[in-house]
Amino acid sequence: MTDLTRRSFLFSACATLCHAQQSTPSFAERLVQAALERLNHRVRYDPAYVQLDYPNGDVPADTGVCTDEVIRSYRALGIDLQKLVHEDMKKAFAAYPKEWGLRTTDRNIDHRRVPNLQTFFKRRGASLPVTQKAEDYLPGDLITCTVAGRLPHIAIVVPAPDGGAEPWIVHNIGQGPKHEGRLFEFPLTGHYRYHPR
Repeated sequence: MTDLTRRSFLFSACATLCHAQQSTPSFAERLVQAALERLNHRVRYDPAYVQLDYPNGDVPADTGVCTDEVIRSYRALGIDLQKLVHEDMKKAFAAYPKEWGLRTTDRNIDHRRVPNLQTFFKRRGASLPVTQKAEDYLPGDLITCTVAGRLPHIAIVVPAPDGGAEPWIVHNIGQGPKHEGRLFEFPLTGHYRYHPR
């Protein structure tokens, strides 16, 4: 199945589900649609530190990392993780990881770090158990994992293109936004369902 066919199937499935329910799409459905829309963008993997506007700041549209796919998907729904993470870190800086030797917040990078997003989602009550059961992971959920034994990674759970039982993910693991069946490929470190609206 080509990427274009796969995307068409998923958009059609989401539209059919929404029509069948005769209601507006849920937050999870809209997040899935936003994540799948990211597949239309060419993004060069670039973890460089960048001075950002605030709020709603973003790195150049043709660059980014795994967190930027999550940030951009939520932003398409009017949720600014840059602002939310920054404000929460200002309130509870001690609750956040100290892996980077920071002594204060940095609104240019804090929200682009997977451990900070994990902390933010936990503090928002969005943390769910990490299991190896596909049925526990619903479209619109987030997962975090460790790649190459040490690199934190984050992805958005979406339906499998063939309607299979094991969901797929949308993520950027180094080659831009991809839609792949890699949910359990790397050791999972977190499972979140952050639906603020």
